[in-house]
Amino acid sequence: MNTLALINILAQDVAKKEGSPWNMLIMVGLMFVVMWVVMIRPQQKRQKELQKKVEALKKGDKVVTIGGLHGMINHVGESTVSIKVGDAQFMTFDKKAVATIVNDKEKSKKDDDKK
Repeated sequence: MNTLALINILAQDVAKKEGSPWNMLIMVGLMFVVMWVVMIRPQQKRQKELQKKVEALKKGDKVVTIGGLHGMINHVGESTVSIKVGDAQFMTFDKKAVATIVNDKEKSKKDDDKK
């Protein structure tokens, strides 16, 4: 049983009882706290980590854009990056378009797992 269903059942049980309206307010507050811990906080952490990595981009880093383009950083500007996608093909993207930075160690782990 997931957490939200359990909280919903508890909220209904509290609402059925004749008592203080503060009980319902406490349950709503508890639901907000659980939602923040389960959903919002982890997303914020991932966003901050990606932002730090994007700020530290340098020539030669392998990246994947939000559109799924794989390539290697050729030039890093103030707000843009030039990505080498072929032998003599370069594309310019906003830094915000970089979704992941691929490390050689992570790639070799994935290759070893496949074998």
